Amino acid sequence: MKKFILKTGMMIAIGLSISAVSNAQISVRIRPSAPLVKVRPARPTPHHVWIGGEWRWNNNNYDYVDGYWSEPERGRHRWVEGHWKHMRDGWVWVPGHWR
Repeated sequence: MKKFILKTGMMIAIGLSISAVSNAQISVRIRPSAPLVKVRPARPTPHHVWIGGEWRWNNNNYDYVDGYWSEPERGRHRWVEGHWKHMRDGWVWVPGHWR
């Protein structure tokens, strides 16, 4: 029983440490620039909102992910675009979100 409790506690601790690391902000000295050519397909329905391209951390680099159409999560929510925020150590990507 003691081994089971110890293993369970270790798994919980590992899970919490992984989630804490995944929420860390990664700063870069020079922010990357978005691609010059962006193609926006036709809007599927009048209810869809354009979610602009995002930057995602992948190993040791930010990768640009193209935008897409999406329906608001709840009723009249609006999309707040992601943006680069200047910090003391460099630039940090703030992801877009529904408000």
